[in-house]
Amino acid sequence: MRHTRILIALPFPMSTPPTDWHCLGPVDELKRIELQEVQVAGAPVALSYRQGKFGAVGGKCLHAGGPLGRGRLDGDRIVCPWHGWGVNRCTGLTESGKAGVPVYTFKEEDGKLWIRATPEQPGRPVSHEPHPLARDVRREPGPIRVVGISTTAMDPESPRYSTSEALLEEALRHAAAQGCETRLIKLNELKFKHCEGYYSKSAGACTWPCTLTQMDDEDNLEPVYEAFVHWADVSLIATPIRRGAASSLYFKMTERMNCIQNQVTIGDQVLIRNKVAAFIITGGQDNVQGVAGHLLNFFSELGFLFPQFPYVAHSRGWSAEDMENNVKQVQESGSLHEGARELADRAVAKARTLLENSGECKPRVGRGGRKAGGRWV
Repeated sequence: MRHTRILIALPFPMSTPPTDWHCLGPVDELKRIELQEVQVAGAPVALSYRQGKFGAVGGKCLHAGGPLGRGRLDGDRIVCPWHGWGVNRCTGLTESGKAGVPVYTFKEEDGKLWIRATPEQPGRPVSHEPHPLARDVRREPGPIRVVGISTTAMDPESPRYSTSEALLEEALRHAAAQGCETRLIKLNELKFKHCEGYYSKSAGACTWPCTLTQMDDEDNLEPVYEAFVHWADVSLIATPIRRGAASSLYFKMTERMNCIQNQVTIGDQVLIRNKVAAFIITGGQDNVQGVAGHLLNFFSELGFLFPQFPYVAHSRGWSAEDMENNVKQVQESGSLHEGARELADRAVAKARTLLENSGECKPRVGRGGRKAGGRWV
């Protein structure tokens, strides 16, 4: 059975001339654990034992600094517990051999294992271009930019009429007619993974850009991140009501938005500034205000601001099960379509005001709510 523990290496006794060697403990005891983290002169080292041979390499993963010594062995490969990246337990090299962590010298004397604090071989950092999403957030000149996010799920082979998506398209057409640049993103057309909960392993394991986006070229959530963080001044999010809540696609997206909010917590890095969010909520079931409350809370935590009256909504109530009539009512409702256009106007006006006064924006924003004044340690 595999065990993981943390050891602190002890230097030679004071009566011995100062050296660079530190004692890790009895060899027989250290052999019992295939992989463990040890501290050598304040630095984490991943100590492993397999097939009669010790290995000692730097304990910080090259990807995001994960604790290699708390991971697992896959043959001679140390697998990082955060994101699954790995290095050879003896050479410290990645699979490509182009990068690696430091390698340490060790020796056995009188039944004890000693390790030298100065690495025998320094690490070779990963050399690659930063992810495009990792660039500085800078608002480029140009007209107000409005993105619409449709969170309706449906069969692409037999598409149906979506009341929330129809009103979203109405709002975008109106914004374009007023001179705004617009984009429509349908989550139903994107293939992207569920959040895998890296933050639950360690706060630092939740990275920006999202680790899944960095690791998987087939994860298609990048356009959403690009729009929210870099491109759009206004984000219009449309959702149907599903069992009294927002859609499953909405929640799948927002779980992946944790990487944006977490940067505030762990790095005091606010990615969303001078940006506006507004919402379109429709459905045959009730609980409009409950859905709106969740949307307002979540997007405020990301850093978005809201126009006055920040959502347009429609529901025929708890007992309205005749969905054909619900669709017909939205299609024929002049007030709902007018409401979508006016929502776009309010959101654009709010964004324009923010941009005109962006010079007054403080470099650091004090956080409220449960995180008021707090800093991650």
